[in-house]
Amino acid sequence: MTVVLGIVVVLALIIMAALAAFKSLVIIVPPNMVAIISGKDRVDPDGKTVGYRVIQGGRTLRVPLIEKVDYMNLNTIPIDVSVSNAYSKGAIPLDVQGVANIKVSSTEGILANSVERFLGRAPEYIQQVAKENLEANLRGVLSTLTPEEVNEDRLKFAQTLIDEADDDMKTLGLDLDVLKIQNVTDQVGYLEAVGRRRTAQVLTEARESEAKQSADAEEAEAFSRQRGQLARVHSDLAIAEETNKLRVRQAELDAEAVASENRAAVAGEQAKVTAEQQLETERIELQKRRLEADVVAPARAKREAAELEAIGSAAYITENGNAQIAVFENLSNQYRDAGPDAKDIFVLNMLPELVASIVETVNGIDIDKITVIDNGSGGGGIPGVASQMPAAVISITEQIETATGINILEVLNRKAADTPVDAASELVVNGDDAS
Repeated sequence: MTVVLGIVVVLALIIMAALAAFKSLVIIVPPNMVAIISGKDRVDPDGKTVGYRVIQGGRTLRVPLIEKVDYMNLNTIPIDVSVSNAYSKGAIPLDVQGVANIKVSSTEGILANSVERFLGRAPEYIQQVAKENLEANLRGVLSTLTPEEVNEDRLKFAQTLIDEADDDMKTLGLDLDVLKIQNVTDQVGYLEAVGRRRTAQVLTEARESEAKQSADAEEAEAFSRQRGQLARVHSDLAIAEETNKLRVRQAELDAEAVASENRAAVAGEQAKVTAEQQLETERIELQKRRLEADVVAPARAKREAAELEAIGSAAYITENGNAQIAVFENLSNQYRDAGPDAKDIFVLNMLPELVASIVETVNGIDIDKITVIDNGSGGGGIPGVASQMPAAVISITEQIETATGINILEVLNRKAADTPVDAASELVVNGDDAS
């Protein structure tokens, strides 16, 4: 158990020693520091062999027993810059107080200058060197400026000083961040005299300006009064002219109004006459339309109806004539086809109409009754009436022969001799028609 515990303690000590050794080999550099590791030759970007390397804001490993690590702070270092009895342009001694902020440059190339000059030095040493250089530059700049320029344009003075000291600061490996001039005085009272003179000049200029302004004000007042009077006169004239123009314009407007009224009256009469003419025209047109509706249109309709009726009658007559012509043509064709018997056929066909025509002649005679008187001689009475019937038939056939030149009895006898059966049938039929 004791042996195991001893082994554990030894291992722990070895681990702790290894960690301590590893920690001593690892170099960690914060952002506001620069680590300079020296002891081993290296070649810089310019091809120059140097015995150190620079690490800013990072970490690296160092070779134990060979490389050494030094640090430089990059924080700002404030410097109070002041010069006394520094002669300005014109041999006027001045006292100037200012403040500047510097730091070790981290720019590659300039940092090498700072490493060579301030490695291992305290910040107070860097502050003192920078202060002496800035004061020397301040005296040099003062010698090129007049007290008035130094005092009146301090920003320009500070910028000139920065431009002058910048090259020296870079040579030292430093950056000049800020330089401000706080106070400029002199021990001989030059600036005070300049101030009094400037004050007197300003007061004189102020009094002159006040007097001039007063005179200008009085002149302006007088000019204003004059302008006011002239403006009043001009305004009165303008009022009078405008009044006259108003009267003339009023008269013109009155005349135009009267003329407009007259034109309106004439236009009204014209419109009235025109309206009456249009009304009369409408009345005439209405009367025409009424006459057209009451007389012309019915007459035209009646005429058109008569024309249509005449056309219809003519069409009926025409068609009836055409039908009769067609019938006659048909009969003619039949008669022509019948040959010698055509005349007899015609007479037989016409017989019913002829008999009807003969009978029609006595239709107007109204016979209520017939009285037969026998005279006692044996030939009167009913036998006498019966004996008169053949004579009446013969008389009718004679009348037909006289009218047409055709002996019906002869035709009937000839037909009966030729075709007894047909003739008898025809006579029976004709007899029925005649009765």
